[in-house]
Amino acid sequence: MTRAATLGLILIAAIALGLRLPRLDERPLHADESVHAIKFLGLWEGRGYRYDPDEYHGPTLYYASLPFAWLSSFVPSRTADADTNDQASRLREGTLRLVPLAFGLGLILLLPLLRDALGRGGVLGAGLFTALSPAFVYYSRYYIHELLLVFFTLLFVAAAWRFWKSGTIAWAIVSGAAVGAMHATKETFVFALAALAGAAVATVLWERWIPSPASTEAEPRRNSPCRQENQEVQSGPAPGAVRAPGGESGGFVFGEWRDRARLRLRWQPGLAAVAAALTASIVLFTSFFTNWNGPIDSVRTYLPWFGRASGQSLHIHPWSFYFERLLWFHFPKGPVWSEALIFLLAVAGWIAALWGRKPADGCVRFLRFAGFYAFGLTAIYTVIPYKTPWCLVGFHHGFILLAGAALPILWSLLRKWRGGRLAVFAVLALAAGQLTVQAWRGAFPYATDRRNPYVYAHTSRDLLRLVTTIRDITRYAPLGDADVIKVMAPGGDYWPLPWYLRRYANVGWYSQVPEDPYGTLMVVSSSFEAELDERSEKKWLMIGLFEDRPRVFFELYVAFDCWKTYLERRPKPPDD
Repeated sequence: MTRAATLGLILIAAIALGLRLPRLDERPLHADESVHAIKFLGLWEGRGYRYDPDEYHGPTLYYASLPFAWLSSFVPSRTADADTNDQASRLREGTLRLVPLAFGLGLILLLPLLRDALGRGGVLGAGLFTALSPAFVYYSRYYIHELLLVFFTLLFVAAAWRFWKSGTIAWAIVSGAAVGAMHATKETFVFALAALAGAAVATVLWERWIPSPASTEAEPRRNSPCRQENQEVQSGPAPGAVRAPGGESGGFVFGEWRDRARLRLRWQPGLAAVAAALTASIVLFTSFFTNWNGPIDSVRTYLPWFGRASGQSLHIHPWSFYFERLLWFHFPKGPVWSEALIFLLAVAGWIAALWGRKPADGCVRFLRFAGFYAFGLTAIYTVIPYKTPWCLVGFHHGFILLAGAALPILWSLLRKWRGGRLAVFAVLALAAGQLTVQAWRGAFPYATDRRNPYVYAHTSRDLLRLVTTIRDITRYAPLGDADVIKVMAPGGDYWPLPWYLRRYANVGWYSQVPEDPYGTLMVVSSSFEAELDERSEKKWLMIGLFEDRPRVFFELYVAFDCWKTYLERRPKPPDD
């Protein structure tokens, strides 16, 4: 990377940070975020962590959160719980969301490892699209596993590419460790590995059986599938690498690639990579050697997870689910959302690579592989009935890599057209502006709005009003040791309240209205039609109805004596 390209990538990372960092605490936690937050809280408070093969995904997210929580403990709290000293109350939502944010930025900072695969222009283009993609901006502010999985997948691909180029065993170890981290992040890593393996096979078959018009003998050097690879071999192996016998010619010869593969895929680097993968996976799944059932559970987990993926879930959607969100999404009375430009550039980049075109300093072979991977992973997620919108970031990142590489290809193709390059620059500038507006809109004003394609059964901002009401009541009418808050919702559908009520010692959680439903405060799903105020002859009062998420509501009941004390002690509103 040249100094200018490095500065450009740093500027892109700064833009990405500017879109992701502000107001991280503002959006209420999604139910899934709160589940992970509670899991991490147990680890943070010293109760340890134990992998659950039935729910919650892998341990990487929780262990990656520890340094952020530790650093945040030195920052004075500005929340409503600032007067408390316990870790549970002081841990903030924004601190947890720094974890996916950091890994999202890491996707940009890893790109220089692919500088001779995408080309310098491709690296900058992929970095820009990663920074501005509304999907990546939104889910980089979401405390779930997806951004970590995409990061480790890119790390594996980049490290494997560097090993392929240099033969240095250190890169084999890094690639293996990345696979272990993928395994310890989320069960769906198997889809990414399947797509990667399929892409490698498809690339070999394509280059063996289908001639590329741009790779003919007439222009062997200029249209070499990977000229950078040739130059590296001719200049000698890297320190610690083993050099292939003979050099590779400018034109593509399948036998030469086969010889390189035989050299690179020797048993020593392979063994080192497998050892690194197993070490990373075992260390994390055993919770640093305290739970030896963890690795076994990481295999056993596929029984319930494949059951969900095959259709035994509430999250069953048609094949078009992801395309509707990425290409064209328009909810009534809402704005239009589209990342179609990235997709179209990705298609163009892949077609160009299959045809033998590439960035001047890139590798056509890698772009072919990236295309087979991106569209193969898309096919896997499209076919599986189980769909949630955050799963799209995996294959969408493949589109982004291809789209970034497509920009310098288009730039070179239009070099002879009068005004062609100016037109490309103008279209890119307009597209960047359009993506930026959507990213800002999705992260802030539409962060919980169903008209945002990346919002999915999200917690309503009105639930924070319920939490604030409970905190106000208990501040001016403090709960005693015998006082209880009871929360009732069908099927345990009361998340994210366990996170927001974590400061209270006596909270009962119920999947139905219990035989004795009364506590000092009761939060009751409206679907029960409990009418606890009428049943108690007004000894408990329903003081409000609050929206948990679209079409899901909670009723708040308060004991009459508690409510009376609160009204007497709360500050009187100023006279108008």
